[in-house]
Amino acid sequence: MVDLLLGLQWGDEGKGKIVDVLTKNYDIIARFQGGPNAGHTLIFDGNKHVLHTIPSGIFHDKAINIVGNGVVIDPVIFQKELENLAPYNIDFKSKLFISRKAHLILPTHRLLDAASETSKGKAKIGSTLKGIGPTYMDKTGRNGMRVGDLELEDWKDKYKALTEKHLKMLNYFEVDIQFDLEELEKQFCKAVDVLKQLTFIDSEEYLFNAMKNNKTILAEGAQGSLLDIDFGTYPFVTSSNTTAAGACTGLGVAPNKIGEVYGIFKAYTTRVGSGPFPTELFDKDGEAMAKVGHEFGATTGRPRRCGWLDLVALKYAVQINGVTQLNMMKGDVLSGFDTLKVCTSYTYQGKEISHLPYNIEPENVSVNYTEFKGWDEDLTGMETADQLPKNLIDYINFIEKEVQVPVKIVSVGPDRKQTIFR
Repeated sequence: MVDLLLGLQWGDEGKGKIVDVLTKNYDIIARFQGGPNAGHTLIFDGNKHVLHTIPSGIFHDKAINIVGNGVVIDPVIFQKELENLAPYNIDFKSKLFISRKAHLILPTHRLLDAASETSKGKAKIGSTLKGIGPTYMDKTGRNGMRVGDLELEDWKDKYKALTEKHLKMLNYFEVDIQFDLEELEKQFCKAVDVLKQLTFIDSEEYLFNAMKNNKTILAEGAQGSLLDIDFGTYPFVTSSNTTAAGACTGLGVAPNKIGEVYGIFKAYTTRVGSGPFPTELFDKDGEAMAKVGHEFGATTGRPRRCGWLDLVALKYAVQINGVTQLNMMKGDVLSGFDTLKVCTSYTYQGKEISHLPYNIEPENVSVNYTEFKGWDEDLTGMETADQLPKNLIDYINFIEKEVQVPVKIVSVGPDRKQTIFR
């Protein structure tokens, strides 16, 4: 069976840390969707690491790490990731495998991303400008480039044809995008040479055989369920399926081979970029969450919008993913709040509802809260569940009752050691 680890909000839930914590239980860590718009932060031994494409199990000696077919790869960013990991003497050739069916982000994909976002003006969706959307568009348009193409003699001909198409498309947007294509292509070709030194695999066959040989596998998602291209807050979403179904298509794993589904959520809610956010705070409580939680994007550095926990949205994410156990992150950030609020229902077009409707823009939705007493205790040094304050336990128990799924892990700090199992 393949276990899944997914974000249940708008991304940034702390998936990288939990993958790192759980990797000791698995032989293989496999990333199944998204691109270098992801920023998975790992902290241990006093060091901070931010991974964008490489799976979060890379620091464990025994784990094989696979970048699956559902991922889009920017060779330039990938090269920088490898260079950043150079001091750790990781044998990438034997520990990091790349699916031949994963699509490549070309320099002109990034240019198209920037031109498209600029042309939208105030209606922009908050793209990370990494070329993710245009790459997935070429994938579904059936003319993208894949990692396996790099093994063919004529890959540069395919590259040139796609680049020329992109340059013609840039004229459509009628915006001024400054770029030096010759320099961008020089960087790209150099990075491709580095990428070709790694091991390319037919990942669906590799994983099938691994399951047959009773290897333990953890599939790692990126972004979050509310950013799913189908089930997220469209159009303010990412370009891939971030939900459990995306693991099947992003790795070639059959649905009946899915085992545990770990769902990760913050004790409050955050969002980066544009889009509706019903529980967003614009007061001192929101400012305190952002400050204490260091809420800045690991990839872009953009400040995250903060708000109270939205149980309507969380139940929705649990439902569409088939979550079997929950991991609650950043409970330590809420220490010191006198009162906590949890959204338990919406008022949608004049009626109270407890499910996520088609449209959650502020003109259609208002929020109904249940209040809880806060706690003052510093959680960051706690090591066992019986040390957690009563009011936090009450908070967790309420969440479990509402979503009907147990909270098995409570994170009380960013370090891998600051993790409490219940």
